[in-house]
Amino acid sequence: MEEIKVWLPEDIKELRVLGRTVKRHPLPLFWTGSGIECNYDGTELWCEFETGYSCLEQWIAVYVNGAFLSRQMLNKGRQKICLYRNMATRKINHIKVLKEVQAMPEDPDTYLLVHSLQGDGEFHPLSEPECRIEFIGDSITSGEGSYGSKVEQDWISMWFSAGRTYPYLVAERLHAEYRVISQSGFGVYCAYDNNLDHTIPLYYEQVCGTLTGEHNRLLGAKESHDFSSWQPDYIVINLGTNDGGAFHNPEWNDDSTGRRNKMEYDTDGQPARECLDKVQTAVTEFLSLVRKHNPKAHILWAYGMMGTVVESAIAEGIRVFCDLSEDKKVHYIRLEEINDDSIGARSHPGEKGHRQAAEVLGNYIEALQKQEKE
Repeated sequence: MEEIKVWLPEDIKELRVLGRTVKRHPLPLFWTGSGIECNYDGTELWCEFETGYSCLEQWIAVYVNGAFLSRQMLNKGRQKICLYRNMATRKINHIKVLKEVQAMPEDPDTYLLVHSLQGDGEFHPLSEPECRIEFIGDSITSGEGSYGSKVEQDWISMWFSAGRTYPYLVAERLHAEYRVISQSGFGVYCAYDNNLDHTIPLYYEQVCGTLTGEHNRLLGAKESHDFSSWQPDYIVINLGTNDGGAFHNPEWNDDSTGRRNKMEYDTDGQPARECLDKVQTAVTEFLSLVRKHNPKAHILWAYGMMGTVVESAIAEGIRVFCDLSEDKKVHYIRLEEINDDSIGARSHPGEKGHRQAAEVLGNYIEALQKQEKE
């Protein structure tokens, strides 16, 4: 048996770090779908993690040669997790480890770090991805409810999964490297509870600004993201579901500033025009922000998996942005709404719902790729 060697993540030039993060040791994993990827020829490979939380634990998933191998909750503190063992000597295996759980601002003590990789083999270069895709969204994109029975309604980490989501499925189909910026309850103009501070545009320029707590700040979550370090070819935005949900929830009040917000219906039962106008403006402004930092990417706004309350506002926001900017690379895609056959836990899309969305998005991006080659 060969001697077990220990590598720090930053010392493995063949290691691909997945997801937005910062250059630190140990390596922080912030967003859902963050992780590490490598080609490795040892008979076994271990990863030393460190995690902490008060109530919302961290989960990881392991994939070996493209196949799902394991999924588990991590205990608090430092621990070595076996990614695989007893494989054939010097056979090169592709290993991917994903953080299954989204960033959890509700628990300021939650974090996930990679300290080292340990094994008896050597690392080998990875092939370049065929494209890069950034996914921006809310609980749907975070995979909330993609695990668990449709009867489950508890809001817990166990029902989240990066690997059962449409971002993962699209990326696998297109041989893409992908990143996810998504947060449950967040919108483009307001959150599901009408909160104006819980929107993705407010945090898009930070590494992972939605996280709370001093520990996460020290890990670099609040730092400005270096967009030049990773430029996507395609950006999929799936926001608007929570803006639509806010119509059904009470007014939000911020006593410290006096700000208030309530998405309301007109007397005819339709969303009030002034509320839709706010969403439209937020869509236009967010597209401007995304385009500023990603000048060459196709931007696809996908919507409809959990209703279409603000669809007209999204469409108008896209139209206004394109008219003002003369941008020809922004697209709108209506996704199929989930039903009793495709629903998962917490009334969110289940695995079938995500596969349906991935099929539509995969087809659309492949068509764009074909056009660009012609």
